[in-house]
Amino acid sequence: MKNLIFVLLSSVCLGQTDQYKQILLTKKIGKEVRSYSKGYGTFTDARTGKSGIVDSLGNITFDYAFKSEISPLWKDRFVLKAKAGKANGKTAVIDAKGKEVIPMDLFKFRTWENKDRLIYTNRGKDCVYDFNGNLIIPVSERIVFGSENRFFVKNDGIWMIYDFNGKKISDREFAEDLRFYKGRTYLMKGEKSGEVIDNNGTTLSTISSHNVDNINAYPYLITLDSAKERYGIIDEKENIIADEMYEQAFVGREYIYLTKDDKVSIFSKKEGKLYDLDYHYVNPLFNGLFKTSQDQKNPKAAVVRLNGEVVFPKEYDRVEGLTISGDKYLYLRKDDEEEILNKDLKNILNSDEYGIEKIFPNTLILNRSDNYYIFTPKTGIYKELKGLKEIRESELYPALVGKNALNLYGMMDENGNEIIPFIYDDITTFLGSNEFIVKKDNKFGLTNHKNEPLTEVKYDKFTNDKKGIRLTKGKETEFIYFTEQKDGNFID
Repeated sequence: MKNLIFVLLSSVCLGQTDQYKQILLTKKIGKEVRSYSKGYGTFTDARTGKSGIVDSLGNITFDYAFKSEISPLWKDRFVLKAKAGKANGKTAVIDAKGKEVIPMDLFKFRTWENKDRLIYTNRGKDCVYDFNGNLIIPVSERIVFGSENRFFVKNDGIWMIYDFNGKKISDREFAEDLRFYKGRTYLMKGEKSGEVIDNNGTTLSTISSHNVDNINAYPYLITLDSAKERYGIIDEKENIIADEMYEQAFVGREYIYLTKDDKVSIFSKKEGKLYDLDYHYVNPLFNGLFKTSQDQKNPKAAVVRLNGEVVFPKEYDRVEGLTISGDKYLYLRKDDEEEILNKDLKNILNSDEYGIEKIFPNTLILNRSDNYYIFTPKTGIYKELKGLKEIRESELYPALVGKNALNLYGMMDENGNEIIPFIYDDITTFLGSNEFIVKKDNKFGLTNHKNEPLTEVKYDKFTNDKKGIRLTKGKETEFIYFTEQKDGNFID
């Protein structure tokens, strides 16, 4: 049986990658450049252990005098850790030219991703700097991140909320630091009592007779009878939505799922209503549709609505909700029959003769009578991929890997544009990685999704592990690190 390929990433784009720039700079300066991004890379001299910074043109902007380690922090800011000399063991934050933005000292630090804030710890005390060395929050007993825009600051044994500009948000005092999720957290006050508060310290709800287990569906809250290990649901005013009789509770974007005795109940946050279904579990698709769970006893799936109505019976091998060009679709497979239905549950293909080879974020790759086509659901247009003889099955790389009439391999994007020329005897891809092996005249090389030659095609063999690929020719070896494929999953 043919396995349909769902490409989980956006279409391949063009432009030089940081990885390729890194390789070019390594060759230019004769030292391994790592962590190149936004115009700068770092390197370490393997012979001396000294580290430095190099710009996009290959100019060494900073070269530390002693054995050291330099790592990127944010844009043109770096962390320098000295490993020899008078500063041995000390740390500094520096700019691209080596100027100390935060002076060298024995300090530890914590940061929040993509935020130019640094909690600086020295001699058991904390303060906060930005990456220009400006003091945001002065020395305090303790400072922790409360969220992406809040700090909890402790002085005289009392915790208070501050924003990322160092402003105290309110005069409310806390006995402990908290963590906010979507701007809210739960403050337990005692047995079956507590408060839901926002990240300004304002009380949103007061709870007096329930143990709250999860507030992520607020204004609905998951409660727990800890003695019986049973879950229920209340609203923000403590009105009972579902009694504490369920074995498990899961919070989703639109629904709360409750299970009991191998049956699932679904609470719709939009409708404020609980539905009992005669299925072990279900997963949301779109527009109030769900697919039922599959297991060894019954490997088939059905499509049902919240009220239990069976839209498609429990006889399908695969059911998926898709987003293609921003619109919702339903994929169904039963034996060798495949369909893709629109939001009105109508088949979008104008003929049953088409087989579905691949589903991209904006297009489908189809076959009919040994010919391949690109179909764009948004426009309904079919475009033949002339000269394409074969598509590699079970291909999980986010591009079309195929063979032409001359039995040579190359790659196309989801619109049929050639991104890797059809000149290779073989192509080997790796799940989740941008890099792949190309083979020509029994020699191997490495390239990536932008057709950048990461190595020459000259090696006799290759091996790979979780970190990257090693190519070997006699005693000569070259190791290239994997870079991760990004962008979003379009399967709902």
